[in-house]
Amino acid sequence: MPPRVVATDLDGTLLDPSGAVSARTRSALRRVQSLGVETVFVTARPPRWLDALANDVGGHGIVLCGNGAFVYDVRCQQVQRTHGFDRPTLDRLVQRLRTTVPGIAFAAECADGSHAERAYPPYLPDCKPADLLVEEMERLPAQTVVGKLLGRHPGLDPQEFLDQVVAAVGEEAVAAFSGAEGLAEMSPVGVSKAIALERWCGERGLGPDDVWAFGDMPNDLPMLDWAGTSYAVANAHPQVLAAADRRCASNAEDGVAQVLEALVGELAATI
Repeated sequence: MPPRVVATDLDGTLLDPSGAVSARTRSALRRVQSLGVETVFVTARPPRWLDALANDVGGHGIVLCGNGAFVYDVRCQQVQRTHGFDRPTLDRLVQRLRTTVPGIAFAAECADGSHAERAYPPYLPDCKPADLLVEEMERLPAQTVVGKLLGRHPGLDPQEFLDQVVAAVGEEAVAAFSGAEGLAEMSPVGVSKAIALERWCGERGLGPDDVWAFGDMPNDLPMLDWAGTSYAVANAHPQVLAAADRRCASNAEDGVAQVLEALVGELAATI
């Protein structure tokens, strides 16, 4: 059965290697939307990294971002909903990680922007300065709700660092890997791409059998597992390639667009 919703990750999946929506992909998205199939972007990106995509989202303009922590109306540039850490849990995690991974530095993604410790090293060369710099994450204003906690330690091997973080957070947070080397991304328990997508679909009377989902990294696995039909792009992480129902061409070859073009042809034939 054709989908009623196409849910796709962005970096490494829908976006080309330069981080842009290609002309072919943009056309495929618009054509599938014109035939009544909803599209929703589900990404690890924070709200502040999405505004350039305002013309590419579906008619609702909603992006599920921060690995599910934020529901963002990209056209209005407004966070509609935040699912964040409660402050005692956040403080407890930060203290535990400081003890078990000495030298770690933190940043936080929040509805009002990025907040970072002065010691936090950016992981992309073109990162703009944080909206708020603090000496320590514990000094973040009490009213600030953190949707995603980030950790970096450039002195450690990236995989060793991630393994230490996963062991330290235990069951008090969800540690995810979305492809940025040496970056530990931590979300509150109960926050993931899958949960955000399930909630979004449920509000529209839709279930997993109505959804085709596309991804490339381990943080996409819960979403791919929940969707009725899952696709891994050819450049995906081995775990994703093994778990997905189907495989499409890489993001460099507009793999998602290729699948959507075939879907458009099938849908058009039924009209």
